[in-house]
Amino acid sequence: MELNNLTHNNRKQYPSRILQFGEGNFLRAFADWMVHKMNQQTDFNSGIDVVQPLPSGMVNMLNDQDGLYHVCLKGIKQGEPVQEYELIECINQGINPYTNFEQYQKAILNPELRFVISNTTEAGIAFDANDSLDMQPQNSFPGKIATLLYQRFKAFKGASEKGLIFFTCELIDRNGDMLKKYVLQHATNWQLGETFISWVNLHCAFCNTLVDRIVPGFPKDIIHEIHAELGYEDQLVVVGEYFHTWVIEAPSWVQKEFPAIDAGLQVKFVQDMTRYREEKVRVLNGAHTGSFAVSLLYGLETVRESIENLEVGRFMKEMIYDEVLKGLNGNEAELQAFAAKILERFYNPYIKHQWTSIALNALSKWETRCLPSLIDYKANTGALPQKIVFSLAALISYYKGEVEGQSYSLTDDQVHLDFFNQLWGETNNSPEEVFELTQKALAYKQLWKMDLNEVEGLAQAVSSYIYLIEQVGMKKAIKAVLGKKQPFKKAA
Repeated sequence: MELNNLTHNNRKQYPSRILQFGEGNFLRAFADWMVHKMNQQTDFNSGIDVVQPLPSGMVNMLNDQDGLYHVCLKGIKQGEPVQEYELIECINQGINPYTNFEQYQKAILNPELRFVISNTTEAGIAFDANDSLDMQPQNSFPGKIATLLYQRFKAFKGASEKGLIFFTCELIDRNGDMLKKYVLQHATNWQLGETFISWVNLHCAFCNTLVDRIVPGFPKDIIHEIHAELGYEDQLVVVGEYFHTWVIEAPSWVQKEFPAIDAGLQVKFVQDMTRYREEKVRVLNGAHTGSFAVSLLYGLETVRESIENLEVGRFMKEMIYDEVLKGLNGNEAELQAFAAKILERFYNPYIKHQWTSIALNALSKWETRCLPSLIDYKANTGALPQKIVFSLAALISYYKGEVEGQSYSLTDDQVHLDFFNQLWGETNNSPEEVFELTQKALAYKQLWKMDLNEVEGLAQAVSSYIYLIEQVGMKKAIKAVLGKKQPFKKAA
């Protein structure tokens, strides 16, 4: 039996008070699940219109099921292994602005609209000088938001209550601040006027947020069993862990309008989220992004397989405890306890977190999640963090797109893929050419936002590890870095 309004005809309808940019697994298992819970437990009474931020996406699948789908949460609850299904009923419609701009226009001018939630990936919040006000729609997410707000400003004659609250879930530092910065930059370039800019500043809240829930996504390997258990053919089932946290840096009045805490959800409203973000992004996301290439080149498919593997598991733990934590400010015992809790989640026997899903767009993820730990460790100790350096070498090796004669697909920004494809096409794997390849890769400022060759000793160290990986394979190469530490040396 298909899942839709005809087969599930007792769903409650909610007014569309939320516009969501992003239809992927994470937002559906995290933010949309939370909205569903708030609708159940409080008087939040809010439905979601989901906007597909890119020309290709999943809103057609979402509309085929009338916005209905199940979230399957697996893990340990109060000491017992559990698995629970929740039918999410808060999504009203999916919108593709590239094929149905009228529907999109109607949604952004909805007088009941109050919130915007987004996850357009780390690369989504970026300024595109080619965007213009008359495009239908703009290329970039900030361009779309600048236009959305200007149209609401004009349509509602600058009414204060028609401003919007933004919850940005992209994993970049100060995500809300960055979105606002680019929105106002478009407003200035497009000459939208000081009155509009003042309205944005006074009546819109761009909240920096930090999200945390491991979401492996669609359980394709057991989907037939799940369909049999549910009694529906749900093509959008999404699996997640029980653990969840959402840290939101926002004015107090935002908390009053978004009753997540009243619904019993693990949401923290704070005045400064810096500490929370650094700990989570560098430890949890850093462990994932810093280990994916090592694991895939080793031949491991899931996070649990890696953490339980004697060598890769040791690599992950040494990278976090010996290197990543050294770049964080805070009580050492508390940081180690936090890291232990994070790594414990990787052992969850009910979550099959594929490394290939973590590998998507991994280059920008590594720059955001791992590079700061490398830079801070070097600044604090004067030495290079060997596991993080090895991780960078594995990343560059992974973007060769081939291991032991077997090719695999890479999903990333095409400009980055072309760059690394050209680099690897120009080398014959001699030590000299691998070193030259490494220097060119580290000099790629478009990705790293700096020339990494300026980090003393990094090019030689990364090159040596790449050459080792290429010559003997990951299973032997990883042995060279386990337990390896450079002597402590104060930075000059």
